[in-house]
Amino acid sequence: MPIEANASDLADAIGNQLPYLRRYARALTGSQSAGDSYAAATLEAILTDATPFDGTLHPKLALFKVFHVIWHSSGAPSEGKESDLAAAAQAHLGKLTANSREALLMSVIEGFSAAEIAQIMSTSKAEVSDLLGAAYAEMEASVAGDVMIIEDEAIIAMDLESIVKSLSHSVTGIARTRAAAVTLAAQKTPDLILADIHLADDSSGIDAVRDILQELGDRPVIFITAYPERLLTGERPEPAFMIAKPYTEQQVKVAVSQAMFFSSTQTLKA
Repeated sequence: MPIEANASDLADAIGNQLPYLRRYARALTGSQSAGDSYAAATLEAILTDATPFDGTLHPKLALFKVFHVIWHSSGAPSEGKESDLAAAAQAHLGKLTANSREALLMSVIEGFSAAEIAQIMSTSKAEVSDLLGAAYAEMEASVAGDVMIIEDEAIIAMDLESIVKSLSHSVTGIARTRAAAVTLAAQKTPDLILADIHLADDSSGIDAVRDILQELGDRPVIFITAYPERLLTGERPEPAFMIAKPYTEQQVKVAVSQAMFFSSTQTLKA
């Protein structure tokens, strides 16, 4: 619903949409810290001068539009200080069609229509359609790697495994508990981890991932949760990639493909 840009309504509107901006920014950068920094810069810009925040648009649309001005004016880097992982990611991302990832994430993960994306990116609907076509083509021709699944519900685990394999990735295995996940990761190192939050025996997928990363080092992780707002506060270590339950097959495919760009051990498809 459009709003009038007075201070009270503006604060409420931005507060309600901020978790989604964090989710999108983190997926773009592959990092909680970098993504949240861009989200914070967007808020600071609006607080300094609310004029760019178009109160005639839906608040989420208006917020993302301001974000994209900042994103592109900064050169859209992944991290302020590049690690080897970030440098490798940027080398690969630099080969992709400009703005294709942005359009894809806004479409599939954030649920914007092509017309809304065109408004956000200040371009035409036809251009957005071309960008989405390029993004899907690049996704199909992208990198393949080893994916570990942490999920205690058998049907969901099988579904995730099928989706991952349809992208030509290999699945190292499926773990139902924190302990089983740590053991599985030690047996075969994954390039990417796809993890549910709540596991069998009341253990935590977050704790399982933390244990694994302490042993294996940094690598992309996608969390799946029915309560995404709890992991989008910016107040503690939180995931860079996240899918909300119930998910769609396309959301999983896009999240896995985008996260794999930030893997340090990925191998190009033949």
